[in-house]
Amino acid sequence: MSELLETLAAIADVVKEAIGKIPTLEERGKDVEMGADGTPTSLIDKIAENTVLDYIARHHVPLNVLSEEIGYVDNGAEETLVLDPIDGTSNAIAGVPMYTVSMAVGRKHLSDIHTAYLRNLATGETMWAEKGKGAFKDGQRMHVRPLNLDALFMMIYLGNGAAPEAFALAKRVKSSRAYGCASLEMALVAEGQADGFYMSSERYVRGIRVVDIAASYLLLIEAGGKVFDLRGDPLDMPFDLETRSSFLACGDPALFAFVTRSTAIGHAPVFALVVNPSIPHAKEYAERVMKALKGQQVVFDESAGRLLGQPGESVELLKADIVITIGGDGTILRTALKTQIPIIGINAGGVGFLAEINADQIEAGIARLVRGDYTIDERFKIDSFYDGNYVEPAVNEAVIHTDSVAKIRQFKVYVDGNLATEVRADGIIVSTPTGSTCYAMSLGAPIIDSHVKAFVIVPMAAYKFTSRPFVVPSTSKVTVECVLDKGCLLVIDGQCEHPLAGGTKVDITISKEKVRFISFNQDFYSRVREKLVNAI
Repeated sequence: MSELLETLAAIADVVKEAIGKIPTLEERGKDVEMGADGTPTSLIDKIAENTVLDYIARHHVPLNVLSEEIGYVDNGAEETLVLDPIDGTSNAIAGVPMYTVSMAVGRKHLSDIHTAYLRNLATGETMWAEKGKGAFKDGQRMHVRPLNLDALFMMIYLGNGAAPEAFALAKRVKSSRAYGCASLEMALVAEGQADGFYMSSERYVRGIRVVDIAASYLLLIEAGGKVFDLRGDPLDMPFDLETRSSFLACGDPALFAFVTRSTAIGHAPVFALVVNPSIPHAKEYAERVMKALKGQQVVFDESAGRLLGQPGESVELLKADIVITIGGDGTILRTALKTQIPIIGINAGGVGFLAEINADQIEAGIARLVRGDYTIDERFKIDSFYDGNYVEPAVNEAVIHTDSVAKIRQFKVYVDGNLATEVRADGIIVSTPTGSTCYAMSLGAPIIDSHVKAFVIVPMAAYKFTSRPFVVPSTSKVTVECVLDKGCLLVIDGQCEHPLAGGTKVDITISKEKVRFISFNQDFYSRVREKLVNAI
């Protein structure tokens, strides 16, 4: 072991000794204060953390500390110990022998961690890793195991923040477990006992933090595994307690495709027809679609049903495999707010940038659709929340603007907690790449390829010409603060409005939800030329 690993082992020893002096399980679970992560701190957590901090101070260990309970402790060092003093606190309180002290050392991000140490405080099992030198358990080298999709054994987070996809995955694999200790669950993948560890949280604030997985991250990488966010990119997280993520840790990258792929239809597809009845020729277009779908099973939203004399129901209740919309981009956006079923649009509006089929191509387009000659283009949405309120995930953009005509407002914009700009303007747009060809573009923001994972932050009618758009990674948390004590509105995709009191902060992050557009393989740049450059 290196000197640093020996230090981490000594810290684990004193933590084990300190928590062993807590007389009962009931005493372990007593809440003693509120932690830096905003949740109550149990006695066992506080004793473990204090023990680590005391050891570092007494032995002059040259490390800053980022810990679950106390937050960041600046000791003037170049590197930081990322610490979860007790991972699996509920297990420890209940007497379940699956709880650890988790420690990792790096500079600023998960990806630059170079040393990791993990100990199961109940069993004494110890794992450690150094970057480029492999991962070990009790002195024996660890390796991930070969992938066998027919016999998958998965660790899956199924806690009270779990997304529906997690429960669906549990039904698809041969066997799964939820142990309530993320560091050990990921470590089981590293030592070849499990194929993967999947965590998908339906709320950003319930996602994983860097302190939970810092040590087991390096263990898994050094054992030959991979860790991805749910977009398929290598997971990386800054050393802070604010950033959260959903992820897949796996021994074989091929597992990602199995876990995240859409369920195959496996039967004759059911089509849903959604119509904007206010557009010219709406009934004519709907009848042409129905003629082209002759022999197919079709269900209708309420507007389409009224036009065609058929029973209909609201979009969110439609049970279908593919949604066909007739209208403009607004019709597509309204539909995408209410369903995650793949959508294809017939353009009967204006530019119709999101629509795939022009009105003069209905028959040919539907024929391609019926024979399955298409791909599905999956894009991310964004979540917006304020004062504990979550609103509809946006496909295009979240807009925060004045609630009074011709009245300017003052805004501060933060990216991952850092002040990016302060502007006086009518509002602020936070747009996805999908939305970059919409409202953001009209304000001079760049057009962004739909496959780029980024947000664009755009001031609206800013007082100063120097207020320019920002393009930031989609992994960022963008916060827009309405500085003045005057009201604003949060508008989602131009469809849904939410009043904001003066002083409100709106947090915007990438959503777990996706929008799926059916595509006939027209590339993005051809679409830009056709729909925008050549448009009137």
